[in-house]
Amino acid sequence: MSSRLRVGAGVDAHRFGAEGICALAGLQWPDSKKLIGHSDGDVAVHALCDALLSAASLGDVGKVFGIDRPEMKDATGASMIQHVRAMLEENSVTVINATIAIVGNQPKISPRREEAEATLSQLLGAPVTIAATTTDGMGFTGEGIGLYATSHALVEIGEN
Repeated sequence: MSSRLRVGAGVDAHRFGAEGICALAGLQWPDSKKLIGHSDGDVAVHALCDALLSAASLGDVGKVFGIDRPEMKDATGASMIQHVRAMLEENSVTVINATIAIVGNQPKISPRREEAEATLSQLLGAPVTIAATTTDGMGFTGEGIGLYATSHALVEIGEN
């Protein structure tokens, strides 16, 4: 008998732009530069969506929200999570929990970590935890060029 538990992994990276407010981990960060992307550029949400989709064998962010889909232009992280959540429910997939690690110098996650976790957990309907780190000045995140995020999700595949 095979387990109905599945783990998925997701990653994403975006470059900072010159103007606009940063969307990250489901929140707006007015003191940080905007992340450039087809959608709102929320690397944490994109990594989370990839982890969920891969755990459920439903594709990835490119397939579901790709740049070839003009209706996804400027989509918010919240709308992306809601869309993925609906896909999971349609396929009898239950999220057990998810984690996100955000890598970069700015914005500082710690002061708003609980708010971000609560926002993402509510949107997903399952616990989401967030960790954050820097790279001690190394690479594109250390140079302040952009942010990187990775995520893992544990799901249970239901009977269809």
